[in-house]
Amino acid sequence: MINPFGFKNREIEFKDKALLRDDPKFATNKIVIFQGVTITVFLFLIAGFWRLQVLEVATYREAADKNIIKSIPIRAPRGKILDRDGRVIVDSHTSFSAILSRSAYNEAHLPAIAEGLHMEMEELEARLSRFRKQPSYKTVEIKEGLTPGEVQFVESHNDPDTFPELELIQSYRRMYPQHGLGAHVIGYTGEVSEAELANSDFAQFNQGDVVGKAGIERYYNDMMMGQDGVRSFVVNNRGQIQKTLSHTQAVPGKTIQLTLDLDLQIAAEFALGGRRGSVVALDPRTGEVLAMVSSPTYDLTKFAGRINKTDWNEIINNPDNPLLNRAIQAQLSPGSTFKPIVAMAALEAGVIDENTTFHCAGGQSFYGTYRHCHNKTGHGNVSLRYALAQSCDVYFYNVGDRLGIDRLAEYAAMTGVGQKTEIDLPSEKAGIMPSTAWKARSVRTKWFAGETISVAIGQGALTVTPLQLASSVGGIAMGAIWHRPHLLKDQPDLPAARKASWSPGHILSVVGGMYSVVNDGYGTANAARLPGIEFCGKTGTAQLVSNAYVEKHGGKVKDNAWFVGFAPRQNPEIVVAALFEAGEHGKDASVIARNVVKAYFDKKARTRRPPQVAVLPFAARPGEN
Repeated sequence: MINPFGFKNREIEFKDKALLRDDPKFATNKIVIFQGVTITVFLFLIAGFWRLQVLEVATYREAADKNIIKSIPIRAPRGKILDRDGRVIVDSHTSFSAILSRSAYNEAHLPAIAEGLHMEMEELEARLSRFRKQPSYKTVEIKEGLTPGEVQFVESHNDPDTFPELELIQSYRRMYPQHGLGAHVIGYTGEVSEAELANSDFAQFNQGDVVGKAGIERYYNDMMMGQDGVRSFVVNNRGQIQKTLSHTQAVPGKTIQLTLDLDLQIAAEFALGGRRGSVVALDPRTGEVLAMVSSPTYDLTKFAGRINKTDWNEIINNPDNPLLNRAIQAQLSPGSTFKPIVAMAALEAGVIDENTTFHCAGGQSFYGTYRHCHNKTGHGNVSLRYALAQSCDVYFYNVGDRLGIDRLAEYAAMTGVGQKTEIDLPSEKAGIMPSTAWKARSVRTKWFAGETISVAIGQGALTVTPLQLASSVGGIAMGAIWHRPHLLKDQPDLPAARKASWSPGHILSVVGGMYSVVNDGYGTANAARLPGIEFCGKTGTAQLVSNAYVEKHGGKVKDNAWFVGFAPRQNPEIVVAALFEAGEHGKDASVIARNVVKAYFDKKARTRRPPQVAVLPFAARPGEN
């Protein structure tokens, strides 16, 4: 009987499925699939264990350790900077910093932490974001130089129940001179940024390390930086210390002593008086830098901690570029201060002698161009000594024309013109001593004889730095001996002095002319005369643009004023180069140099004076009872 509801058909279907399950082929297929899945999972697990236990065991072990090990840095005090007499120029004082553990911090805590440390929330977030690529176990110094109230805030909230990520550490802040004293020589410190890590100079540091960024602070950073220590603890998941693992003491940085004379540095800064320019004083007997000033300057105290954005923008947007160290980076035409070098080259090359004369009628034509002398009425017949004293342009036009640019470049290079002095400061510039080869290499054109006429009076393509000029002329005054300028006192690895076999008679002729510039009453720097001191020198007035440009475009462009001088006349002890930008007249720069030289000899007289013996009013005289 057939069931009207189809039960028979359902029964047949169930029977068919049962037969299928009993089929050996069906069972075998299921086993194969199961085995394949099992083997795949097994291989996946084996590969994972292999990667964990063999290939990346060190990485994962380190990550695991960092999850339970807490490290607190111990800052190393940076070395002091002393002047030549042992007086402290730069020191470090103890302060406190707040650090944040990125592996443990709770983002919800940040607003309260920022408020307690008197920080803007944006500032704190920006601070943390700069370290986003660093391992999370590394701490971030979020604020230094904490006030007593901020120190108390950190101490009272540094517990597992409030802000376990917040820590207090002892740190050190630089104590710099005020009012920008010696700023360009000293330099400043700052944190290594993420961008600077790509620079080879900072490759050995980590982001956030405090290093020298300019001046002596940068050049001798490795000596002064020291080495931070660290304290490591085992902590639980609440940040509570379970065990101390290690305690490595910090190694303080070394104190360095400079050749700078703090008294002379102050005198040079007062002499320049905030005018745009530079003053450099050297001891030509050793190459020691006694003073180095660049103006405008900047306030180093703003760099004692982390300079704020407003102060930094104010400095870098200043059109006078206060970060530029004009003493070693201002590459400018030296004007007539170059004439003693031209005179030496001409004497040594034999194209003139000290009695050779040229007639100055106020100007002369060379190669189709009329060249004016600064004295429009002329100097008449002029020999070397008078030409230097009066700075006669026509005389040196003729000397330069006789020499030619390549012979002039050869002798100028012996004095160091167009080359870095290799002083121990970063970013020194070399200036330019033009020649036929230089022009072919840099401009891809030939040198024209008329260009030599301009170079012979310190114009044209010629540029120098104040330090280079002081070193060059100081070496001539020393008898053609040039010592490398340097700032670190008692350097053990200084190279031997450069020497040139120049005629002592020729040197005396040039020095005699420079003596007349200051002392004989008819020179261009009578205002620089110092009674009792044989101060020799040379003024310079350097055009920034040509007279033709001024006539065409109108207006007035003030020339730069230069002076370079040394004292005494024989065996000089000090050489000074002064640059007064837009000072117009070299005699004004000569007064700046004079004041520095006077300060040097005034101090020398004070230190050589025998000590005064105090006489007690009731002391018995010899032989009395």
